[in-house]
This record gives sequence, structure tokens and C-alpha cells, in this order.
Amino acid sequence: MQEKLRQIRERAVQEIASADSLAKLNDVRVAVLGKKGELTAVLKGMKDVSPEDRPRVGQMVNETREAIESALEDTKKKMEALALEHKLKKEVIDVTLPSKRSEAGHAHPNTIALEEVERIFIGMGYEVVEGPEVEYDYYNFEALNIPANHPAKDEQDTFYINNDIVLRTQTSPVQVRVMEQGKLPIRMIAPGRVFRSDEVDATHSPSFHQIEGLVIDKNITFADLKGTLQEFAKELFGADTKVKFRPHHFPFTEPSAEVDVTCFKCGGKGCRFCKGEGWIEILGCGMVHPHVLEMSHIDPKEYTGFAFGVGLERIALLKYEIDDMRLLYENDSRFLSQF
Repeated sequence: MQEKLRQIRERAVQEIASADSLAKLNDVRVAVLGKKGELTAVLKGMKDVSPEDRPRVGQMVNETREAIESALEDTKKKMEALALEHKLKKEVIDVTLPSKRSEAGHAHPNTIALEEVERIFIGMGYEVVEGPEVEYDYYNFEALNIPANHPAKDEQDTFYINNDIVLRTQTSPVQVRVMEQGKLPIRMIAPGRVFRSDEVDATHSPSFHQIEGLVIDKNITFADLKGTLQEFAKELFGADTKVKFRPHHFPFTEPSAEVDVTCFKCGGKGCRFCKGEGWIEILGCGMVHPHVLEMSHIDPKEYTGFAFGVGLERIALLKYEIDDMRLLYENDSRFLSQF
């Protein structure tokens, strides 16, 4: 038994020393120490050893196992160290070479325009409020003085989920929700995505963005509305900008108006950008209709207010002189990287 263990040990150590890869080293371990290995077979034969000799033979077996395991571990560490050294030499990095260029993203033209509008109105004491894009018919139409037979409710203009739920066509429902809370006075803008059943072209899209504003307080007049929008136009398009109000009709405001600003390219003289008119239409506005106030449980005899709405894409197209709205959504980096 002693001679057999000596032979197993010497042969294993010799094979370990001659192994030239971790795979061959593992083969030696399995052949000697595995379940069907030579040393395991010796242990299974311990039952044939006399009881008085078993302790001595068992000690010899353990010493043989420890010597083989030690040789395996030492050789494995040496092989791993050599492999790491070879890998480091092979994968050496020349730190003098220029690094790979990292292309950082930046804000979308819509986002840039929105942040500027928000900055202007927050500076005037307004708060920014958001609401759901999937809205009840009541908030999107009826609470804004748009009855059931109004053309704006035609399915050609509105995406209906069912008879009571629509994809909002404006952000005015957010204003109604705020008015219903009854916390007066109100000074707010409501930016967000809206949806209308329009064909895609240079100036239309079924999905676009609006920014709508609302002020409710005592003694609010049309003069307050004009002053607010005049200040907004000057901040957005330049200090020399003038505004012009044209009578219009909106169901939720009375009186109502469309607002034009002097062309910021020609200063109102007339050019290709403003089609020779000197003026550019930017938004709609008006005094909040008394019926709209009543439906939100606000006394129109005590409180008045004004509202306005502007298309975010409209501002971006004008401010950055973009002639096709579709460019904003095509995700072409050649276009977006200009902003």
C-alpha cells in the first residue's frame, strides 16, 4: 500500500510539472483525485486493511492527497499569473492615442422653446400645471362651453376612445380641473401634448403641443391680457416687438381675439418670412366666458379672468426659422444638432 501511494504521488507530481495548460492540469486532478481517480480507489480499498494498520495507512493517504493538491494549486497560480501577464502585454493601451469621441445629446427645439416660455411666465408669477392626455369629454368640451352639437366635437377632428373619453384636443381641460379646485386667484400655464385628426404636412400633425394660460382674479380686464401678452412677445421675440389684436370667436372666451406680432426678421416692414405682411399670427386669447366660470363654481360677478393658447411647435418654427414641422419629429441628427 505504501509503495502504491508513493508511485501515485510521484507520477501525479511529474504530470503536474509537465502540464502546459489549465485544462491539462484539471485532467490530472480528475485522474488522481476525482470520483474514479487512483487515490479515491485506494481509499475504497481501506476496508481490506487490518484495523491496526488503518490509522497509519489513512495518514499516508492524507499526506499524499495534500501533497498532490498543493502541487496542483501552486502550478495553477503560476499558470494564471503567466496568462495574465501575456494578456496585459497583448492588450496594452497607448494612452497617447486620442480617445473615442463621445457624442452628448442636447435639448430638442421644442424643449428649448418650452423652457423659454416657462421661464417668461414663471417670472411673471405663473405656475406650470400638467394634466392627463386621455381626458373626459366633459373637461375637453362641455366645461369649456362647447355643447354636444358643436363642430369641434366632430370625429373628423377628435380621437374618441368612447362616447365619454377622448384624446385631449387642447390643454384647456387642465385649466378646468384647476378652477374646480376653487383655490383663487389662479395664475397658471398648462403645457402638454394634444391630439387632433389632422393629415401630416408641413404645418399639421395629429400629435403636437400646446401651451395654454389662465388668470382668474378680481378686477381682471382685457387690458391685463394685452399687457401680459405684450410682455410675453417682447421677451420671446425681442424688445422691439409689437402686438396686434384681431377680433375672433372662441366658445370659451368672450370677447376673443387672435394675436399677431411684428415680424422679427424685418421689423414689420414686410419680407419673405412674413409673406410681405409685416405681421405673424402666434396665438388666440380672450376673457374667460362667464358660463365657463359658472360651470367651475366660480362667481362671474366677483371674479373675471383671461385665457390664451399658443402652439409650442409654432413658436419653435418661428423662432428657429424652420419651414417644415415634420423635421421636428424625424429624429435626424443632422437637423437636431443645429440647436
